[in-house]
Amino acid sequence: MKILIIEDEEKLLQLLKEGLSEEGHQIETAKDGNNGLIKAVNKRFDLILLDWMLPEISGLQVCKRIRKNNQKTPIIFLTSRDTLGDIIDGLESGANDYIKKPFSFEELVARINVYSRTIEQEDYYLGDITIFSEKFQVFRNKTEIPLTQTEYELLKFLVKNKGLVKSRTEILHHVWGINYEYDANIIDVFINGIRKKLGITPSDERIKTIRGRGFIAKDE
Repeated sequence: MKILIIEDEEKLLQLLKEGLSEEGHQIETAKDGNNGLIKAVNKRFDLILLDWMLPEISGLQVCKRIRKNNQKTPIIFLTSRDTLGDIIDGLESGANDYIKKPFSFEELVARINVYSRTIEQEDYYLGDITIFSEKFQVFRNKTEIPLTQTEYELLKFLVKNKGLVKSRTEILHHVWGINYEYDANIIDVFINGIRKKLGITPSDERIKTIRGRGFIAKDE
């Protein structure tokens, strides 16, 4: 994979660059938010590792601007900020994953492997909701629904497994990564956001909470 690392801590940056290069990845680096943003929007990368606390432009703003530029490259935040509010802010800004410092190199490699899968071409349907995988777009009838990257991945996971109850553990594993350590109630925050954007209620059969078990997507 071609990976961009945006990190201002020199020692960590070099360790990541050397370690991931040995894993067979092509690595480019940036030491501040401005240079990182320029590289992210002008070159193609398969993955971006992004520090939150950066000089010039914060990692949060870098992430938002990348998404505003319609870049769909997966982004993993590397940060010591770990409150639920910080996590939600990071994921809502368009990040795909969140890894708390300090972390083991093995954990980072495992997270990266989650995103090494090829881009799907298949489209998915849930009643009048359509997910176009290749273009990362969601429509209800003929209206495009502007979901964040995490909302998109969560909705697609449920629709791909339509008719099956998916547990919170399964959802966290697939959408947030295998070693996600935070409150599973974060799923409810994103489910509510998806429902609101799609214009459906909690009682709607298309995306339903199964108490004590998880969530299910079903055709009406």
